[in-house]
Amino acid sequence: MRTEVDTRLQQLEAWLTSLPGVNVTDIEPASADASFRRYFRVSLGSGATLVAMDAPPAHEDCGPFIAVTERLEAVGLRVPHIHAANSDAGFLLLDDLGTQAYLDKLNPETADELYSAAITALCQLQQADTTGLPVYDAALLNSELALFTDWFLGRHLSLILNDHHRQTLEAVYARLIDSALEQPSVFVHRDYHSRNLMTTEVGSPGIIDYQDAVSGPVTYDLVSLLRDCYIDWPEQRINAWVQQFVDAAVASGQLHHVTEETFQRWFDLMGIQRHLKAIGIFARLNHRDGKPGYLHDIPRTLRYVTTIAARYSHTAPLAELLTDLDVASRLTA
Repeated sequence: MRTEVDTRLQQLEAWLTSLPGVNVTDIEPASADASFRRYFRVSLGSGATLVAMDAPPAHEDCGPFIAVTERLEAVGLRVPHIHAANSDAGFLLLDDLGTQAYLDKLNPETADELYSAAITALCQLQQADTTGLPVYDAALLNSELALFTDWFLGRHLSLILNDHHRQTLEAVYARLIDSALEQPSVFVHRDYHSRNLMTTEVGSPGIIDYQDAVSGPVTYDLVSLLRDCYIDWPEQRINAWVQQFVDAAVASGQLHHVTEETFQRWFDLMGIQRHLKAIGIFARLNHRDGKPGYLHDIPRTLRYVTTIAARYSHTAPLAELLTDLDVASRLTA
């Protein structure tokens, strides 16, 4: 039986072998993500390990990852240090932050300690240099919301929206964008959640998958962390962690003159925007990229949207629309 040759892996192995002082004794798959990137754990003769990133240049650009790594290291965060790079080929050799993601360690007993560390790290991250980063502007926010309309409602559920449906979505989307743009702008990771935070012996949490960083709303990464698409918590605990962040952000000077009510509204509406985007991406990963594994996270993420949207007059029509379209039932049909 013929086996397809992995030419990218062969090229990666040849590059690693060419590096001075790198004695590779084994290389095995470490992980893959929702993009075209792949990661391999590289065993060295000393018993230590590093991680090699394979980012095919036709689909991925190593430049942003390298640039953002430098910015996050500059504010003292634990990120994968880059030991060697071949940007033209799409290969990087990085620190190995281990195999224990927050998602594997979180439970009701560990959550306070882990989230406290993550919130402290988030405050550091928000102080990173944003010069030259893409801006989370209205066009980008709107393009993300369109993923929900096109890939989830249209492609995944095969719904045909009438003019009233579309007008309702457009009105709610406009309100979500306005709320995002009125917030203070900071460094935004964009995927600051339990799968991209690692428990490490030194400097925990280790932070990965930050190459899509932008300058954007202060609540974006916080809601990614606390209303996580992959694990959920009682509202009372979330509120306590939000307050912990606010106290730290005020103490560090990142937040000024914002009422508790305003910050809560920013947080809630930012969460709706992010979760609509995430649902659209999960559907697109299935239908376009052949990655169905994220579909089981849609019901949890959709519950966030319907529950929070119902609390505000400007977003309640979204919750009503999703009920009228019987979206939750269609997911299980």
